[in-house]
Amino acid sequence: MLQSTLKTGKFSAISTTVIVIATYLFLYVPLAVLLIFSFNTEAFPSPWKGFTLKWYHELFHATHLWASFLNSLIVATCSTAISLTMGVFLIFYTAQGGRIGKFLNLYYGNLIIPETVLAVGLLGFFTLVSIPLGLVSLILAHTVLGLGFVVPVIYARFLELDYRMTEASLVLGATPVQTFFKVTLPLLRPSLIVTGLLIFMISFDDFVLSYFCAGSTSQTLSLFILSMLRSGISPMVNALSTVLLLFSCILALLFFTFSQKTRTRIF
Repeated sequence: MLQSTLKTGKFSAISTTVIVIATYLFLYVPLAVLLIFSFNTEAFPSPWKGFTLKWYHELFHATHLWASFLNSLIVATCSTAISLTMGVFLIFYTAQGGRIGKFLNLYYGNLIIPETVLAVGLLGFFTLVSIPLGLVSLILAHTVLGLGFVVPVIYARFLELDYRMTEASLVLGATPVQTFFKVTLPLLRPSLIVTGLLIFMISFDDFVLSYFCAGSTSQTLSLFILSMLRSGISPMVNALSTVLLLFSCILALLFFTFSQKTRTRIF
């Protein structure tokens, strides 16, 4: 009986390991193929012919592509900064005695509503208030999306803070404003950094909101890649995808580093 149980447990462990390895291979082998074939001499898709840096040379001399990259960078940076600033002000209002608990569900709507519906709604709103489509409308749209992540996360972290620390600050003579900026905000800093990195990645990679709200005057990187694919798959897409993959890995590494600090740090 004991031997049968041991064999069953060993088989279960082996099968679990095989499933996990197969899952990771399914997820990451295409990325490895993408990276390898970005150095292929032949156009994509084609068998491997030889090593070349030609596509990276063309990539770094594609002015229109880097203009789109700059637009995406501007939109992601501005929307992240505005979302975090609005989230901090909302928490400041809560710290001064304001109540947002009843209205917190409104911020979850950005996450529950399909992004296409949100994009169409924002497009109609921009048309109604005569906001021209471009970088400004993109920043506003991505800020709305970012608030759906900032407010719930930061508010939940704010509720977990030890009230005795702010109470001690007030007893020692600090004003409520000083207490917020000297005590509460530093305690929220890891959560703000983690949420900011998350919003930046989502905004930088977003396609749906960019497609509806960019207009004809501004083009983000996701829209530029779509136009490249429509005119024929260029091997430069592989090189660009490799660069973006490395960029995303760096951001993900920062995200999980700060996330781990948030969980393990003792305030």
